[in-house]
Amino acid sequence: MTGPVLLSRREGAVLVLSNNNPAARNALSPGFYAALTEALAAAAADPEVGAVVLTGEGGHFCSGGDLRQLARRRELPVEERRVLLEGLHGMVRSLRDFPKPLIAAVEGAAAGAGLSLALACDMLVAARDAVFSVAYVKVGLTPDGGATAFLAEFMSRQLLTELCLTGNRVDGERMHALGAVNRLAAPGQALAEALALAHGVAEGPALAMARIKSLCRVAHANTLEEQLEQEARFMVLSQETEESREGIGAFLEKRPPDYAGLRRPG
Repeated sequence: MTGPVLLSRREGAVLVLSNNNPAARNALSPGFYAALTEALAAAAADPEVGAVVLTGEGGHFCSGGDLRQLARRRELPVEERRVLLEGLHGMVRSLRDFPKPLIAAVEGAAAGAGLSLALACDMLVAARDAVFSVAYVKVGLTPDGGATAFLAEFMSRQLLTELCLTGNRVDGERMHALGAVNRLAAPGQALAEALALAHGVAEGPALAMARIKSLCRVAHANTLEEQLEQEARFMVLSQETEESREGIGAFLEKRPPDYAGLRRPG
């Protein structure tokens, strides 16, 4: 394809990043891994960015890996194949570790590694007719990109096994019922709904939200004692921040808090 693999635009405090390979239903490539990882690092360092929405051009979120590229990899030594796969896994880690609210807006297909891409985000908005699938088994492959880890957070082992062994497609409504989708949208409206959600959190307290994200990321795996310890550590640190000074002061003074002002230099 020609042109950038990732499109970027700002809407106020929200950065929209869009997978731009519509001719291949936004199939993934090493160029996309690098571009998205770089864009997230820049957004994390930019005080004017309060939240990010990840979406896809041309009516599809992401169809997964490029099978033509994967077919060519069979000729490579296993060590080289592993290095190439780490490009995908490094991108997934960059999504997981991004400190600001990150929302996926899914239209059309989110298949294979595209499913992982969506589920790695903090929240997910999907069109009712969006299609999610762990499609690897259809082509004799096994899941990657954290697909089984993300799915196991909200479904039973039996259902996870069924989806992975059959590769059956699940629509947005079913994913919403399973708890993976925060908000359903009419077809064509997932990005608009995701932007509304993003704008609602983009002006929030950045440090507190990063810590909240960290708590939510490990809550399903921690014991109660482990989670209490993590919560206690963050709470006592949060009590001394300028964010909590502003938030508590605004509440007592009956005015909206200005967290964005704390992020601006000077």
